[in-house]
Parts: sequence; C-alpha cells; structure tokens
Amino acid sequence: MDNKQYYGYNQCVKDSKELLPKIKLYNPDTLVSIARGGLTFGHLLASGLDNRNLYTINSIHYDDNKKLDNFKISNIPNLTNSKKVLIIDDIIDSGETMREIINILKTNYPQCEYKTTSLFYKRTALLQPDFTINEAKKWIEFFWEVDI
Repeated sequence: MDNKQYYGYNQCVKDSKELLPKIKLYNPDTLVSIARGGLTFGHLLASGLDNRNLYTINSIHYDDNKKLDNFKISNIPNLTNSKKVLIIDDIIDSGETMREIINILKTNYPQCEYKTTSLFYKRTALLQPDFTINEAKKWIEFFWEVDI
C-alpha cells in the first residue's frame, strides 16, 4: 500500500479557488505565509484576494519528512498596522507549529484578529484551521517539493 499522495498544481489552484469565497468573507487585511510550505498557497490566495500585504514567517519543524524535537520560528513580520490576519500553511499536521506561531504573533501584536488556512489538515492536530479543504490521510507530496 502506498502511503503517499501526490498533490499537483491543478488541484492546488482548484482548491484555492474553492476556499477563496470563504476567506473573502473574513476579509483579511494581512496575509502571513509560513515558509516554506505555505508560500505557494499564500501567493495564490494573495492574487485571488488582490491583497499585496503578503508576508512570510519562517518555521523549521521538519527535516525532510522527519519531525524534529524542537522548532525555530524567525522572520516575524511587522503587523503594527494590521487588524485581520490570515496565517497560511500547506498542512496542519500536529498543529504545534501553527499554535506556536499564533502565540508569538498574538504576544507581539495583540490588536490583531487571527485566522488560519491550510490546504490539508489532520483530525488529530492540536488545532483545526479556520479555512481548509482536504483531510490528510497519507503523507502529502506537494508539487513544489517533488516536481523541481
């Protein structure tokens, strides 16, 4: 049994278009993509929302497909002028990274409302994304990781 699922460009665009109306109702003024996994999805959403306030935050919690014991978050964006922030990632796996990023951003920018989105989620994660589309039941091989 193959425990991997390929996720291609066309499906990513289709899923992004399906999520856009729900995200538009939230109407974020700022988008924060988690690098690296959330960058492609973040770019698609920023274009679909016609929003140029797209920032990145870096998180290292995996080495290839091995989860590390600790993780490092860096490149925290300046959200001083933000009110509604959408945090974007490709997958919420354990939820640990997303939870830590939300805590850091809330500590630094408590004036903001935060919501999350991901293309995939796991039911066992510590938190579920506000906007999502696919449950991950296998290891996801994203096109931006394996097609290059």
